[in-house]
Amino acid sequence: MYRTGDLAYWTAGGELVFVGRVDAQVKIRGYRVEPGEVEAALVAQPGVGEAVVLGREGRLVGYVVAGGEVDGQELRARLGRVLPEFMVPAAVVVLDELPLTVNGKVDRAALPDPDFAPAGGGREPRSAAERVLCELFAQVLGLDRVGVEDGFFALGGDSITSMQLAARARRAGIALTPRQIFEHKTPERLAVLAERAQEAAPGPDPRDEGAGEVPWTPVMLAAGEGALRSGFAQWLTVSAPAGLTREALVSGLQAVLDTHDMLRARVAGGRLIVGERGSVDAAGLVRIGEQARGLLDPMAGKMIGISWPPGEETPGHLTVAGHHLVVDGVSWRILLPDLQAAWEAAVAGRPPALDPVPASFRRWAHLLAEEAASPRRVAELAEWTELLDVPEPPLAALDPARDTFAGARHASWTLPHRTTAAILEQVAPAYGCGVDDVLLAALAAAVAAWRPGWTQPLVDMESHGRHAIGGMDLTRTVGWFTSVHPVRLDVAGLDPEQVAAGAPEAGRLLKRVKEQARAVPGDGLGYGLLRHLNPETAQRLAALHEPRIGFNYLGHFAGQGEVMGGSADPGMPLPHVLTAGAVVSGRGDRSELTLALTWAGRLLQDAEALGTAWKDMLTGLARHASEPTAGGRTASDFDLLTLDQDDIDAFEADYPADVANDR
Repeated sequence: MYRTGDLAYWTAGGELVFVGRVDAQVKIRGYRVEPGEVEAALVAQPGVGEAVVLGREGRLVGYVVAGGEVDGQELRARLGRVLPEFMVPAAVVVLDELPLTVNGKVDRAALPDPDFAPAGGGREPRSAAERVLCELFAQVLGLDRVGVEDGFFALGGDSITSMQLAARARRAGIALTPRQIFEHKTPERLAVLAERAQEAAPGPDPRDEGAGEVPWTPVMLAAGEGALRSGFAQWLTVSAPAGLTREALVSGLQAVLDTHDMLRARVAGGRLIVGERGSVDAAGLVRIGEQARGLLDPMAGKMIGISWPPGEETPGHLTVAGHHLVVDGVSWRILLPDLQAAWEAAVAGRPPALDPVPASFRRWAHLLAEEAASPRRVAELAEWTELLDVPEPPLAALDPARDTFAGARHASWTLPHRTTAAILEQVAPAYGCGVDDVLLAALAAAVAAWRPGWTQPLVDMESHGRHAIGGMDLTRTVGWFTSVHPVRLDVAGLDPEQVAAGAPEAGRLLKRVKEQARAVPGDGLGYGLLRHLNPETAQRLAALHEPRIGFNYLGHFAGQGEVMGGSADPGMPLPHVLTAGAVVSGRGDRSELTLALTWAGRLLQDAEALGTAWKDMLTGLARHASEPTAGGRTASDFDLLTLDQDDIDAFEADYPADVANDR
C-alpha cells in the first residue's frame, strides 16, 4: 500500500473509512485535529450548506454558509454536544458565501478575521463565580481572557500557579484548593464546585500559633551552616507605581511583616525563632540607594528588605529581597500581591488589611518530624536505597572546603518566544505532562550528548514542597518549603541527535522521562524526611551515592517588569557539581524561557557545552510538537488500569487522533 497521506481507519465490519489528509491536520493546544471532521460536523447541522475550518492563532475557526437564521454561537453549542471540547471552533463565522479564487476553490486568505469568543467553551460566564474564575485564570496565566471551559493546565498552568490561583480565589470569596483545581480544571466546573460548597474557606486555626521556635526542616539541614549567612537570599526587581512614597512603602511592609510570621524570624543560639506581631520594625528595612539584600541579617532578625534607586521621587522600580531561610519561589507569589495591596491602601489613606494565613510554617515544620517517623514513610526506605545504590560516573565528587560559591561559574541561555510558546502550549499538553518534565527530559538527553555513555544520570530534583500534611492549607503561607529528591533518568538507547532534530525520538524521550519522574516513592517528600529527620534511616541514606547534578524549575513569572535573582555566601559549599535551573518570564506570546547553569569551576571546564545541548534538545522537542504524530499518553495517566507503554502506543495507533485524545 502506498503512503499517500490519506487518513483512514478500519471499522469493526472491515470497512475502510476515509477521514481526511494527514497533512491537513492542525495542532490545537497539543491535540491533532483534522479540520475536515469539524467541517463535516458543521455541515450536518440544520441550515448549514457549506463549511470551512481553519487553524488561526492556535485556535480553530469555522466559516459557514447557511440559509435562514443561523447563529454562530448556537452552532458552537451544538458542536459541543457531538465533538470533543478541543475540536469545537473558538468562533463560527456565518457568511453569505465563501470567497473563491479564480480557479473556483475557496480563497482561504480572503476569509474574514473572526471575533474570537473566549477560547474553549464559547459561552459567556453565567454566574458571578464563573466570571471571577475566568478573570483569575487570565491574571495568573498572563492571558488576555479565558473561556469557561478552558482547562487551567492546558493553558500553561502548573502546580505552583495552581496555588496562586487558589489563594486569589479565596481572596475573591471562592474556596478552592490546588487539588480541586487539578481535578476539575475549568472555570465552569470549579464554579459548580464552589456553589455546591456554599461556604467560605475556613479561617486560620486559632491553635496554630506561628510565633515561637521553628524546627529545622530537611532543606535547611541539607544547606548546612551556609544557609545562616546574610548573603543567602532571593530577590525580585519589580515595577513601582507612580505616587509611591517611602512612608507608604514602610506602612505596607509593616502590614506584610505582621501577616507573615516567618518574616519575623531570627537565628539565635542555633535555633530559628519567630517573634510576635509587631516585633520587627519595617522602617529600618526600607532604604534608598542601597542593595536590598545588603539589608538582610538573620542573626539580627532582618529577613526582608526593600530598596529603590536614589534621587527618584517616583521610582521606576523597586528591589525586594528576602533571606532564603524564610522565602522560596512560591512565597514571592504571595508576598508581592500582598505588598502591593498594602502600599496601595497606604497611598489611599486606608489602613492596610491583608487576608489571614490559614496555616503557619511553624506548625507544618513540627508535623514534618512526625511524618518522618510514620510507617508509610519508613516503608519508602527500600526504594530510595535501590535508587541511590548505583555509582555516579563520570563527574568528580565535590570537596566542601574547596568547591564553594566563590569558585562557581555561571552561564545562561534564553530561548526565543516561539520556542517558549511551543514548549508551554504544545509540548507539555500533547504529552500530558508539566513544563518541568519537558525541561528534565531535555536535560537528560543533553547530558547523554555532553558525556557520551552517561545515559543514567542521577539528578536531585527540587520541587515546591508544599505538601499539605494533615490537610493544611498552605496556599498563603510564606516560608522555605522546597523539597529535594533524587530521580534516575534512564535514556539508554535514545539518540540525542535525533531528539535535537525534532524526530519521533523526542517524543519517546519525553514519555520515558515523564514516567521515571513519577516513579519515585510517594510524593518525593519522603526522601528528605528520611535523610534528615529520622535518626534510624538518616545514616543509611547518607552512606549511599549522591547526585552530582541538581535541577530546579522556578515556574512562570508573568508580572510585567519582574526580574528574579538569587545569591549565596561565597564561602558556602556548592550543593552539586552542576546545578541546572530554568524560569519562564513574561506574558502570553512574549514569554521567554531562560536556562541557567552553575558549576564548580575547579572540576568542570566544558559545562557551557551542556547548556548549549540543553537548549538544542528543547528546540528539538518544540519542533517535534508541530508534527502530526506528536503527543500521546503514558502509564501514569491511567491510574485505574495496568498498562505498559507498548499497550498504550498500540491503542493510540489503532484509533484516529480524535478518539485517542478524547480521554
